[in-house]
Amino acid sequence: MEVWQKEIVNALLLFLAVVIIGAFTGFFLPLLLLLTLYLLSRQIYQINRFENWIKTGGRGKYPKASGVWEEIYYHVYRIKKNERRRKKKLSKIIDQFRQSTEALPDAAVVLGDNEEIQWINKAARDVLGLQQTDRGQRIPNLIRFPEFIQFLKVKNYNEVVFLPSPVNKRINLEVRIVKYGAGLRLLLAKDVTQVQKIENMRKDFVANVSHELRTPLTVLRGYLETLQDMDEGDSPLLTTSLVQMQGQTDRMQHLVDDLLLLTRLETQQKKAECVDVPRLLNQICTEVDALGHSTNRLKLTLQTDVHIMGNEQELRSAFTNLVNNALKYSPEQSAVKIVWLASEEEVILEVVDEGEGLASTDIPRVTERFYRVEVNRSKKVSGTGLGLAIVKHVLMRHDGHLQITSELGKGSRFSCCFPKKRICT
Repeated sequence: MEVWQKEIVNALLLFLAVVIIGAFTGFFLPLLLLLTLYLLSRQIYQINRFENWIKTGGRGKYPKASGVWEEIYYHVYRIKKNERRRKKKLSKIIDQFRQSTEALPDAAVVLGDNEEIQWINKAARDVLGLQQTDRGQRIPNLIRFPEFIQFLKVKNYNEVVFLPSPVNKRINLEVRIVKYGAGLRLLLAKDVTQVQKIENMRKDFVANVSHELRTPLTVLRGYLETLQDMDEGDSPLLTTSLVQMQGQTDRMQHLVDDLLLLTRLETQQKKAECVDVPRLLNQICTEVDALGHSTNRLKLTLQTDVHIMGNEQELRSAFTNLVNNALKYSPEQSAVKIVWLASEEEVILEVVDEGEGLASTDIPRVTERFYRVEVNRSKKVSGTGLGLAIVKHVLMRHDGHLQITSELGKGSRFSCCFPKKRICT
């Protein structure tokens, strides 16, 4: 029998005793009143004891009781004991988390709904200049770089922002934000000073080497042209050697030109003007046809006449690279479609070929410098491996991105997507 059932049975037995005694004595109502007062005072007494025990946090052994109150004390005691055990375990986990984050080389800051600081680690105090007393303060009020404040307003947490350390201008930080939990965000700031120095050294090295190669290449081309003019064809070996030397010199010249263009894209400031893209595409098709590379294979479709803000020479280079790639890597008699169109959110240039296509494993890597897809072809296709890298950098400078869809043996579609904010008149 349950405890509460026993309590009810006991109360009923007492009531029965009052009824019997009252029947014999004639004092039923006074006895019933006494029984009611007894039961009520007993419950009030137990409630008062329970309240006093709860006030102390339910610590220690619970007071002695009987019946249903003993069960109540026991269950509350177990709940409190389990709660203390969980709290102790959680506290240990939090301590481990704090110790691990304190050891992180990157600055970590926990932000609330309104960008208020809730917690910081040691690296955040060192490179961001934040203090423990800054908890509760809004981080834009403490780190007041305009690009950082704009980054917080936009709330595009897929992006990162670069800014100098507030405590040491020689330290450059890469800041990103990760959302987690209910309205919480983790701000991570990584010291990328050394990485940027190495990247700048690489850019300077490529630029300097490319510039230095231009002079000897110009001399070699001049002498080769002179030798070819003097060659009367008496020696097939000499003639073949000169042709091969000329081809390799041209290849080296294209490589140097592409490297210099990439360097300019990485280092020069952006210059924008309203570019007539339909006119530019018509010019590119005419020029490629005039060079004899396409034999009327290019099919240009202008579904829109919108212009975009950008650098015409950079866009020309990117579009020409895509068109030349499509021609090189597709059968000689196949068509290459060039489409300029507008969607609800973007304006897009599509270059579609019927060539050999790309494997899914190659698509993420084709925009890397010098990456060439290894395919057994009947003839070797010349190239520097920098064309799509140039396209990628040009689109990045125009707030755009490159989408590639391809299927082996059926062809590829390269889409240059520009945001509608780039449209101009």
